[in-house]
Amino acid sequence: MQFGRTTLSKFVIEQTRLQHGELGALLIDVAAAVKTISAMVAKGALSGNHGALDSTNIQGEVQKKLDVLTNEAILRHCEWGGQLAGMASEEMDDPYRIPVEYPRGRYLLVFDPLDGSSNSDVNVSVGTIFSIFARPAVGDAELADYLRPGQQQVAAGYAIYGPATMMVLTLGNGTHGFTLDRENGNFILTHPDIRVPEDTREFAINTSNERFWEPPVQRYVSECKAGRTGVRGVDFNMRWIASMVAEVHRILIRGGIFMYPKDSKDPAKPGRLRLLYEANPMAMLIEQAGGAASTGRQRILEVQPEALHQRVPVILGSKNEVERLARYHVEYDDGSDRPFVSPLFAERSLFRDETRS
Repeated sequence: MQFGRTTLSKFVIEQTRLQHGELGALLIDVAAAVKTISAMVAKGALSGNHGALDSTNIQGEVQKKLDVLTNEAILRHCEWGGQLAGMASEEMDDPYRIPVEYPRGRYLLVFDPLDGSSNSDVNVSVGTIFSIFARPAVGDAELADYLRPGQQQVAAGYAIYGPATMMVLTLGNGTHGFTLDRENGNFILTHPDIRVPEDTREFAINTSNERFWEPPVQRYVSECKAGRTGVRGVDFNMRWIASMVAEVHRILIRGGIFMYPKDSKDPAKPGRLRLLYEANPMAMLIEQAGGAASTGRQRILEVQPEALHQRVPVILGSKNEVERLARYHVEYDDGSDRPFVSPLFAERSLFRDETRS
């Protein structure tokens, strides 16, 4: 493939020939939905779609007008093609059944239609996150079909709506970025085989929650803030955009660590981010780019979902920093300072089940 001249359509068709083109066709439909959403977001206040509705989603969050409109855009673009057995969204209580007039396929599409939508009113980058699984056979999906660990994803990606619209995608063979050429409407491969640097001097976390964090996270962040006068001996910069897509995109391009860890602010929620719609697809993208993704105690892609809208802690980014913070969790749980010599996730016995924490 020639850098800068490969369209997303050509890329996914070439990468999915063994799936008889069905996965490629689905990804092309997702890209069409992204173009529609990009146009919606780009109009800003001119569209009249800013502001909140009187409704809430299943998580109890007030829905923005754009949350509902972007959700509908993805459903309409993807329901008819014959590749899907069903869809699930952060904005819908239950899985979406493909209308009877359309053929069924064997793929499942799960998505967050507008991640960071609270930023849309203030013109900060927002995005769309998606994940694709495959069923063994064609037919209507059942709830159990969605409740599978992220390592079974066949594809994952996100779109970011910023100064340029980009789609970042993995099909299990590297992470690749495509930029929308607004003149001809094509996504063009501009960032092939993205690699996350193993080391970083940037961290992203909402420090207003510091009093609710567990000691391992407090320890890690305090060391970063101490800079060259502390045990790390180097200065760090802190970033926080409050849009997961924007945070992950920055990390993919130049490295860093993103943390939305377990905290005690709401004991009913062991984490803040949704496993199926946010954590799994982003973890796959980061790992395929050479980074790491953990809950602090377990590899995210190995977490067994128990509910459609399950939340988990998320720590992802540059491998060596994620590994360090995972080590701090192990030492805290064991009540010891024993050396941590195994690479991240190489010894699964080091990572405790979330229910034991």
